[in-house]
Amino acid sequence: MIGIIGAMEEEVKMLKDEMELSETIEKASLVFHKGKIAGKDIIVVKSGIGKVNAALCAQILIDLFSVDMLINTGIAGSLNAKIDIGDVVISTDAIHHDMDATVFGDPKGQVPRLDTLSFPANAKLRLLAKEVNEEVNGDIKTFMGRIASGDQFVSSSKEKEEIVKEFDPLCVEMEGAAIAQVAYLNQIPYIIIRAISDKADDSATMDYPEFEAKAIARSHKLISALIKRI
Repeated sequence: MIGIIGAMEEEVKMLKDEMELSETIEKASLVFHKGKIAGKDIIVVKSGIGKVNAALCAQILIDLFSVDMLINTGIAGSLNAKIDIGDVVISTDAIHHDMDATVFGDPKGQVPRLDTLSFPANAKLRLLAKEVNEEVNGDIKTFMGRIASGDQFVSSSKEKEEIVKEFDPLCVEMEGAAIAQVAYLNQIPYIIIRAISDKADDSATMDYPEFEAKAIARSHKLISALIKRI
């Protein structure tokens, strides 16, 4: 069973429209859509925005539906000048950019008393996602690297520069690291796929509305094709 999480309705609507729906189940104010795409068993759910919502959603998928893997789809802000709006970033690992327990001697981003600074994505999944995206979205660039998450919409050059200096991620968003942490603790594979909707700087609020729909369409095209290959 493949668990697919998107933070917003726009990020999961096309998948829900594509799937052969067998049932919907409500839990913790979340609606889980169970069915098939291309004969593969999947669960699609809108988690809501932010890391708490994302973590709650991921754990329910594991506990209630016994998913074999987690795929987090959605949009993000670019942190690298080479990554343009519309391009796709596939996670090698994920980190909490807003976790700060440095007063206790931990590096910034480290969740206290965990044995890892970042949460590695499944190597097989990320390589497959890259291959599939290059096939179905050949008019854009595909990048693999670290994704940073925090409970804030990064929309200033200053914030962007600080995150890049500290963690060197390719993009920033608000859910992925929480899903990655849950997957890590439960020892199941995960991957984060992000289409770039803005530059995560002072132009972000201007870019976002214009490019959100295009970025989501790219992400859906990849996820739909990836499901068929898993």
